[in-house]
Amino acid sequence: MKLYYDLHMHSCLSPCGDETMTPNNIVNMSALKGLDIIAVTDHNHCGNVAPVCELANAQGILCIPGMEVQTREEVHVLCYFETLEHMQAFFEIFDTYRLCLPNRPDYFGEQYLMDTTDSIIDTYAYTLITSMDLSFEALIALVKQHGGIAIPAHVNKGSNSILANLGFMPKSADIRTVEIYKGAPLPPGIFDHYVQLFNSDAHALAAISEPEYYLEVDEKTAAAVFKCLRGA
Repeated sequence: MKLYYDLHMHSCLSPCGDETMTPNNIVNMSALKGLDIIAVTDHNHCGNVAPVCELANAQGILCIPGMEVQTREEVHVLCYFETLEHMQAFFEIFDTYRLCLPNRPDYFGEQYLMDTTDSIIDTYAYTLITSMDLSFEALIALVKQHGGIAIPAHVNKGSNSILANLGFMPKSADIRTVEIYKGAPLPPGIFDHYVQLFNSDAHALAAISEPEYYLEVDEKTAAAVFKCLRGA
């Protein structure tokens, strides 16, 4: 079956995310646009994933738990997990590599943690816009250790990408899937043998993807999506 997706969007927890990117607004806009699979991938945190998953499930949308990590090399990597429990187990270790620098809301914006009613339950105190003290390869290994899949984000972008920041794809990382940035040319041949994702990287509601790109899966489950993303 064909399932239309957007697996890279930011809630109001990300400092660059619009304040209208609340759990309900994200899910409702995704439903209006006809998406079947979504993922909220906030910068270096997963605090708003659970309410989005709960709301999405109520609307028949499959939500894949995830986050967007900035590595020590300033490479952005999308990290996905089959269950909230796997993601939380990963996050408990991942969080120990954080550089605990206070956020500056006046400069970076607020970082809101919300519940399923879009009520603010907290603001995250440390800045989420900086790198974690984890190398690219160490992050990949940690994600795999918790049953997840790591996908280099916007690989053809001029900043915070595997090509711009490292210049190559480490073979030891065993990467099968990459995200392609639609706003820049794709170097010919480099990523032909990878599964390619095309996401919105939405920071505002209007930017969430239309039902344009889809995954061919056997069933509407996280396991089936993971099988597809692994190129199996």
